[in-house]
Amino acid sequence: MAAANGANIVSFPGRQPGQVGFDRDELTRILDVYGRMVAAGQWRDYAMDFTKDAATFAAFVRHAERPQARVEKRPSLRAKQGMWTLFGEHGQILKRGHELAGVLAPVERRLLKAVED
Repeated sequence: MAAANGANIVSFPGRQPGQVGFDRDELTRILDVYGRMVAAGQWRDYAMDFTKDAATFAAFVRHAERPQARVEKRPSLRAKQGMWTLFGEHGQILKRGHELAGVLAPVERRLLKAVED
């Protein structure tokens, strides 16, 4: 595949065609929140999963446990309730929306509480 400026576009290694992923801005925003939660001592590990239907970022307190928070991008829901979903530790939906910033807001509020303590 070639770009307009003549440069070649190379798929991310291991990423299958048709797989959902995060673009650079989305991943930067997610990793920014993750980094601040690590600095506050709230999170210590993360995992990402990419399938043909969804891309998932999961944050853990300890890697052997279930994720404390999970952000999911599901483009098929873009026209309905929004393609972004924030899940809690027990799989409950904490927030849904069309914009990533709004979906990450509950995590950022929790971060402010952790810094104030």
